[in-house]
Formats: sequence, C-alpha cells, structure tokens
Amino acid sequence: MNHLERIRALREDNDLTQAQIAALLHIGQRTYSGYELGKTRIPLKYMLILAEYCDVSMQYLCGLTDQRAPFPQK
Repeated sequence: MNHLERIRALREDNDLTQAQIAALLHIGQRTYSGYELGKTRIPLKYMLILAEYCDVSMQYLCGLTDQRAPFPQK
C-alpha cells in the first residue's frame, strides 16, 4: 500500500471526512483531496501531523512497512 492509499485508509478507519482532516491541517478540503488523489504532493509537515494524530509511525504512514507502530513519544 502506498502513502496515498494509507492516508485515505487511516482517514476512513477513523471515520473522518476529508473536510475534518483538512480542518486539522488548516487547509481547504479541495487541497486535501488533491493529496489523497496524488494530484498534489503532501508536505512533510502535514504527514507528521497525520502520523501523530492517527498515532502511527511515519514508516507506516509512508507505506514503507505494514507493521503499524505508534507515533514516537517525546
């Protein structure tokens, strides 16, 4: 699963709409939709916010591993 599929799956698994995730990221829903569709590259800062919010590692979110690990705590 690539990172685009992973961010969509995590959003759906958490019963969130694109508008809710967009609000979390302080962006428009259309911008977020473009990220999920691969029309626009999602900035790293938003990937970090999503990983922390969904409590998954960046490796999992980016599709580098299928092992779901929690977001590192400080």
